[in-house]
Amino acid sequence: MDINDFLKMKSQAKPIKMITCYDYWSSKILAETNIDCILVGDSVSMVMHGYDSTIGANVEMIEMHIKAVKKGINNKFIIGDMPFLSYRKSNTETMYAVEKLMKAGANSIKLEGLNGNQKLIKHIINSGVPVMGHLGFIPQSINVFGNQIVQGKEESKANRLIEAAKELEGLGCFAIVLECISNKISKRITETLSIPTIGIGAGSSTSGQVLVLQDLLGCDPKFQPKFLKKYLNLHDLIKKSVNDYCKDVDNKTFPSCQHSYGE
Repeated sequence: MDINDFLKMKSQAKPIKMITCYDYWSSKILAETNIDCILVGDSVSMVMHGYDSTIGANVEMIEMHIKAVKKGINNKFIIGDMPFLSYRKSNTETMYAVEKLMKAGANSIKLEGLNGNQKLIKHIINSGVPVMGHLGFIPQSINVFGNQIVQGKEESKANRLIEAAKELEGLGCFAIVLECISNKISKRITETLSIPTIGIGAGSSTSGQVLVLQDLLGCDPKFQPKFLKKYLNLHDLIKKSVNDYCKDVDNKTFPSCQHSYGE
């Protein structure tokens, strides 16, 4: 899959299926699935490193996880997330970060927001790097948004989101993630653009969907935002499996002869 396939899928009304991935073992499994593309997202800071927001991610962290994912998956399009402030310091530092992520194995990068990023997005694309945009709730700005998660409720703000999406398309972005936007607004945005939109908490009218792998697998029973559908209760399955192992060790039923090398 390449960026032309994103446009083709949009024109054919074929939903784009995106999921996050952060490591080698899970990337090997995803390589055998029907997923279209992989996001090595800055949510890795929360899911894999225990931070309370995406702000804990840095370029080296994202780079390391892209390398791990790339080793296990070669047949999927990989998007590398530009972490907090990595594209707000200087052009030189931004392009250093872009280079690190692309050479680690990403096929494109994603960055959040529009304001102040216009020239930068154009420069990255003109440098030969595809860019995916991200509008709506942008987690790296959590300290600005506060508790206001759903975006574009007021008509004026909804119109600004639509205009921002059109500008991102005009700058050359090949797709845009829409996060925590009402179905009505995300539908208007999707119908306005020729490039695809990929939603998370943005309803069913987007060109595709993205979820965090660990979220849809049910790894954290306490995490249940409105937009999340859990397809498995992996938390309890892992807990039971480990406790079954502990029980077998306590009872000395493991290892049995079947799992031993003999005398």
